[in-house]
Amino acid sequence: MLAYDQPISEARSGGAQPAPRTPAGFSVLELGRLLWRRRIAIVGAALIGACAAVAIGKGLSPKYLATAQLYVDPRELQLVDRELTPRAQDVSGLSMVVESQARLITSNNVLLQVIRNTNLDRDPEFGGVSKNIFGVLLGLFGLEIPVADPTKVEQMSALDALNRHVTVKKTDRSFIVDIDVWSRDPAKAAMLANALAQAYLTESRNSQATAARRATTDLSGRLMELKDRLRKAENALAVYKAQNNFVGTQDTLISDQQLSASNQRLAAARAATLDAQAKYDQIVASRRAATDNGAIPEALQSPTIANLRSQYAEARKRYAELAGELGPLHPSLRQMEKQVEDLRRTINEEVDRYATSANNDLTRARDYEASLNKALDVQKDQSVQMSQAAVRLRELERDVEASRDVYQAFLKRSRETEEQESLNTSSARIIGEATVPQRRSFPPAMSLLAMVGFMFGALAAAAWAVIAGQLSAETESSAAQSATRAMVPPPKPSSEKPPSAPSPRPQVAPASIEKPLIARLQESDVVRTLGGILASGGIPDVTRMGWPTLRAGFPLTTFLNTMRDVRAPLAQRPPANVTPVMAVIGTGPAKDRSIAALNIALAAARDGAKVLLIDADHAAHALSSKLNRPSTSEAGRINWLSVGTKASRTIETTNGISVLPAITVSDVKSSEAVQKAIAQARAAGGYDLVILDGPAMPWSAADGKLFDVAAGLVAILPASLDINDSMEKIITALGGAQRKLVGVVVNELQPATVECQRDKQYA
Repeated sequence: MLAYDQPISEARSGGAQPAPRTPAGFSVLELGRLLWRRRIAIVGAALIGACAAVAIGKGLSPKYLATAQLYVDPRELQLVDRELTPRAQDVSGLSMVVESQARLITSNNVLLQVIRNTNLDRDPEFGGVSKNIFGVLLGLFGLEIPVADPTKVEQMSALDALNRHVTVKKTDRSFIVDIDVWSRDPAKAAMLANALAQAYLTESRNSQATAARRATTDLSGRLMELKDRLRKAENALAVYKAQNNFVGTQDTLISDQQLSASNQRLAAARAATLDAQAKYDQIVASRRAATDNGAIPEALQSPTIANLRSQYAEARKRYAELAGELGPLHPSLRQMEKQVEDLRRTINEEVDRYATSANNDLTRARDYEASLNKALDVQKDQSVQMSQAAVRLRELERDVEASRDVYQAFLKRSRETEEQESLNTSSARIIGEATVPQRRSFPPAMSLLAMVGFMFGALAAAAWAVIAGQLSAETESSAAQSATRAMVPPPKPSSEKPPSAPSPRPQVAPASIEKPLIARLQESDVVRTLGGILASGGIPDVTRMGWPTLRAGFPLTTFLNTMRDVRAPLAQRPPANVTPVMAVIGTGPAKDRSIAALNIALAAARDGAKVLLIDADHAAHALSSKLNRPSTSEAGRINWLSVGTKASRTIETTNGISVLPAITVSDVKSSEAVQKAIAQARAAGGYDLVILDGPAMPWSAADGKLFDVAAGLVAILPASLDINDSMEKIITALGGAQRKLVGVVVNELQPATVECQRDKQYA
């Protein structure tokens, strides 16, 4: 059985037990006792702080704050149909307008107007130049110090000072703007706030009038050019119409009217020709049929033929009467027969005249129709030519129409903007004038200053007491350790060589072999985070990679204090200016040892040390698996372990720890690479401590060389295993290197969560 309350050499030989060592710590109770012992100094410092705060407050210049409120409505008054600027309708647009108006209040134009109205350039508070005694004396002798443009300099100085005295704030979800102005004089602060509000309203009206005037000037300048363009377009249209005979009414041209009338006349002529043809054909058919020639409609309607037919009927009647009374050869009968023949011949001649007249009418109608056809063809050719010329005509008409519309629009808009110069469409107004403030805004009340000074004085004294107590405790602890080392006799040399040692190693003979300090790594010392959230693409954070790591903050835990005591002898063992090396070893799982090594590195980093954490476990490399471990091909290169050079493979973290991943090669090459990395780290400098994570048991001769380089060893003992058996195994395996064992960490953390596997369902 191994006893941990005595040095290792004496525990193995059953020597006497020295007095037990009280672990270092700092509890709330001790803090309270320390502060109570220093209560008089703390109260005195608090009173001194209160008096100093009151004195400082009395020495500060007072500031009085006056506030004027403006209502800036972006929905301006609509006095005309078309405004110069479009109105914002959505909420975001209205908010942007109000914010822009708020920025306009602090513009140079508004502030300069306030300076001119209130003569701030002569006020000493706002940078006004006041003659000192030396200047007055020079003035008595007629001498003055030359100043380059004093008026301009004073205005710029006053502008800069007034800009610092003014603050404009917009109330959320409203159109209210607060103008805050502070000054050493309360009446001046109120006066400046009201003057600034009035200057903003004046500037807003002037800007609107200026914009309308500028728009009117620009539009008027364009009117003459647009008028000339319209005149030229109309003249070109008129000349083109005259050249191409485009004459007519507003709706149609004369050529189109003539073509339409010719079509109508041609249709009428064709109808007359057909009528004359029908009449003539009827007369010809009647004569060919040897029927009564007077049966045609024209003959029946003619009075001459009607009279002849009446005479012909009377003559035939008389001839019939005479033929019944007289013989065939009677002269009277022969005479009457001759009269009937004469009447029949006369009727036929009259009908022949009608036929001749119908033929003449048909010929005339045909000639008239032919002449109309020729005239229509000529008019069609002219119409085609006019249609081709009308393309250019329509283009000229469109140009004239466009020029006329633009000119009319510009003319109307010019008249509107000219009238808008005298209109004020802004709806901004003052809803609350600034009043003279009765209380100063800075410095605060003397009671508050005294309270703040009292608190700061008490906190400063308490911090001083805590720091002084800690320094005295560390001094006493170092003295006690030195006394203990002096009291322990040196070990006797042994002539026998341990049988388990694979090869003789050079023994480091310190003054004494102290007992290893025992630390407990508990759940209360660490905090757990979710795995897989290690920062990618930037500097990683080892406290967010899924392992339990030390809690941050006050008070310091027992584990941190013990680790500080464990690191104390490491700085004394190696030569001066040589970075000490600590190797973390253990018998449990490699992951538990790596977690403890990471927390030991974090404890050193919390004390301000620059730590290089090297993963010396080439088999398990649990620490490298959590970081970006290089590939085997890269690990085999000679320059893989390049610490302090541009080709460095170390991984810098946000916790002040540099991590050098392991290489997955043989133990000999891995040991040589780690030794080379340690040598380079010592040569390059910049590291206060080098911590080796491993190597893992069982150790080979190559691993033993790492123990020779290390200044101290820390054993990790899982609480789930038999601690004494595990410690016996470690001491037996270390052999002569057991003298370097400076600390033992009992890992009482709960086992890590089982890794999620593929094809498994989890909540």
